[in-house]
Amino acid sequence: MYLITVLGNLLIILASISDPHLHTPMYFFLTNLSFVDVCFTSTTVPKMMLNIHTHSQAISYAGCIAQIYFFAFFVTLDNFLLGAMAYDRFVAICHPLHYTVIMSPRLCGLMVLVPWIISALDSLLQSLMVLQLKFCEALQIPHFFCEPNQLVHLACSDPSLNNIVLNVGAGLLGGVPLAGILCSYSKIMATICKISSARGKYKAFSTCMSHLSVVSLFYCTVLGVYLSSAVTQNPHSTATASVMYTVVTPMLNPFIYSLRNQDLKKALRTLMERAMTKLTLIHGLKPYS
Repeated sequence: MYLITVLGNLLIILASISDPHLHTPMYFFLTNLSFVDVCFTSTTVPKMMLNIHTHSQAISYAGCIAQIYFFAFFVTLDNFLLGAMAYDRFVAICHPLHYTVIMSPRLCGLMVLVPWIISALDSLLQSLMVLQLKFCEALQIPHFFCEPNQLVHLACSDPSLNNIVLNVGAGLLGGVPLAGILCSYSKIMATICKISSARGKYKAFSTCMSHLSVVSLFYCTVLGVYLSSAVTQNPHSTATASVMYTVVTPMLNPFIYSLRNQDLKKALRTLMERAMTKLTLIHGLKPYS
C-alpha cells in the first residue's frame, strides 16, 4: 500500500510537470497535494514497517517528537490544500470568464506558501507543547505512531494547557478550511442548479467530482476517528480507524483523480510511452554478448 501511494502520487506529479496542458492552477494544487500525501504517509508508515520487520515497537523520544512535528505539519497542510482546490473549482464554475485573472500565478503561489508557513508554525507549537510535558519511564502508546492526542492523555503532568492548544488548533486550522470548502460547494451547487441544460449541469459537476470524493474521504475518516475516540475511548479501534486517513486515503487519491480525468489519463499515457521508448532505446544500445 505504501509503494502504491508513493508511486501513484509521484506519477501524478511527473505527469502534471511534463505536460504543458496541465500547467493550470487546478493541477498546480493537485501536484502539491500529491507531494504532501507522499510526505504525510512517509511520516508514519516506514517506522511502522520497521517495527514489524524488527519485531520491536520502540521509538526514541526525539523520534517521537519529530513524528509529532511532521504529522501535524502535513495533516494541516492537507487541510489547506483541499480548501484551496475547492476555491479553485468555485472560481472556475461560478466566475469562468474571470478565472485566469482571479487565479493568477501570484495568488496560487500565495495559496500554497501561506499554508506552508501556518502549518510549520502550528506543528512547531504542538511539538513544543509536548516537550513541556513529563512522562513516566515505562510509557506505552496505544497507537502505531506518536499521535499528539494520545501522548497528552499519557502524560504524568497536567495536560490541561495542551488540551486547550490542541482543541483550539484543530478547530481553527481544521475548521476554517472545511468551512471554506462547504461555502465554495454551496455556491457551486447554486450555480449548477441555474444551468438550463442537463448536459451543462453534468459537465460542470463532473469537474468537481474528483475533488469532492477526496474531500469526503479525508474528512469523513478524520472526523470518524476523533469522534469515535471521544465516544468509545477504545485505543485499538482508534488506531485501526487512523489507518484510513494516514494510509488508505493518500493511496486512493491518485486513483480518484486519474480515473475520472481524461486530461490526466492522457498525460499519464504519454509519460508511460516516453518511458517505454527510452527503455527500448537503452536496451537496443546494449552490446550483444
